[in-house]
Amino acid sequence: MAVSDSDISSALSAYLDCYPDEAASLSEPVKLLAQGAGFASRQNFSMHATVGALLVRGGTEVLLVDHLAYGILLQPGGHLEPTDSTLISAAVRELVEETGVDPSGLFPASPIPVYVEYGRVPARPAKDEPEHFHLDFGYSFVTAQADMGRIQESEVRGAAWYPLSTAERLVGHRISRAVTAPA
Repeated sequence: MAVSDSDISSALSAYLDCYPDEAASLSEPVKLLAQGAGFASRQNFSMHATVGALLVRGGTEVLLVDHLAYGILLQPGGHLEPTDSTLISAAVRELVEETGVDPSGLFPASPIPVYVEYGRVPARPAKDEPEHFHLDFGYSFVTAQADMGRIQESEVRGAAWYPLSTAERLVGHRISRAVTAPA
């Protein structure tokens, strides 16, 4: 069963229960979710859900990818697929697709997203996409030892492990949340 609008609303509610200070910055997606439908589809240009995966290895480093379309370092992630049954499983799928990491050694740090970000995405004429909005749900995963496999060259230029302090400087507060995720 595909990710539903109810699933997206529930994940956002759980996140806001943990991080109520972010309610103002997420008020527009809350409003859109109450009024609209089809937010798992990347064809919904008023807003659609995306996912990210922060993989922390040994409590000291995090895996980041050099994102091809955006030209910056980010956590692995992307759009939902019709076959995704949950947001967290979609995050694992994206992590595995982009970095080749073996999923058997990954463990969710929390069932609740460690970040939710709402933002404008520029138009991408090559993909026939107008300017639109993403509601990105980021999940944290831990591993004792995981190595990258084959990267998804159509999406990323490369992937590497970064010390937590370096990753936080590059990517922002979501890194510290990945390490201190609510149980």
